[in-house]
Amino acid sequence: MAENKEYITRQESMGTIQISEDVVASISSSVALETEGVGGLLNANMADLVGGKKMTAKGVRVEMAEDGVVVNLFLMIRYGFAIAEVAQKVQNAVYSALEGMTGFPVKAVNVHVGGISFD
Repeated sequence: MAENKEYITRQESMGTIQISEDVVASISSSVALETEGVGGLLNANMADLVGGKKMTAKGVRVEMAEDGVVVNLFLMIRYGFAIAEVAQKVQNAVYSALEGMTGFPVKAVNVHVGGISFD
């Protein structure tokens, strides 16, 4: 396995399952971008203003907690869409995708809207 990567780990009867935070970030960004009303992900410079850990992928910061994964998504919303409604759809979609695909608990999906897309 690559160095300096964090993994979520679960012990099973037949061995250990580990999933990289990069995998969690990839799933999260793909699902977010597929959500109607999302205009894009913000670059690392904008997202780093919020502080904390470096970005795992463009527009995504993943934190591994004891009781589950915390995902922070930094988005632009398309002009004309209700911001709160789109953010809630992103939260629900990412939460469902991560729990369904990884089988690991998701503690939180935080959506940070930092811009409007006019595309």
